Amino acid sequence: MPTDEQILSEAIRLVGEGVQVTLPVNGRSMYPFIVGGRESVVLVKPLELRVGYVVLAQVEGGRHVVHRIVGIDDDRITLMGDGNLQGREHCKIDGVKALAVQVVGETGKKRPLYGFCGNLCAKIWYTARPVRRYLLKIFRVVKGL
Repeated sequence: MPTDEQILSEAIRLVGEGVQVTLPVNGRSMYPFIVGGRESVVLVKPLELRVGYVVLAQVEGGRHVVHRIVGIDDDRITLMGDGNLQGREHCKIDGVKALAVQVVGETGKKRPLYGFCGNLCAKIWYTARPVRRYLLKIFRVVKGL
């Protein structure tokens, strides 16, 4: 049976060849926009990078994360999970391995990550960092997580 790292490496290889890949997401770092353990992301080859995009990246230290781009400075990308309170990761542009374009729910229903509503919600959520801890608690209680 392949390891998680082998599966991830194969997914990155396929995306690099232009194949769309659906990958399950674990952890809570992208909550409330992506629910780890319940949802997956549809990954494509990134043709451009923008603040606000959700990407699969290899960050400093060699770990892979699915996080949102919160800053681009020349060839350095700053990432932050939507469920994180403060922590940020960094990578070079070539550390971005894939762009997440859709979220796949438990029922198989797909929803886009971008568009007017998604982009607006992500911007509001980012500016809500000072109160994010309380909002996350409320969301988790309401959703039963």
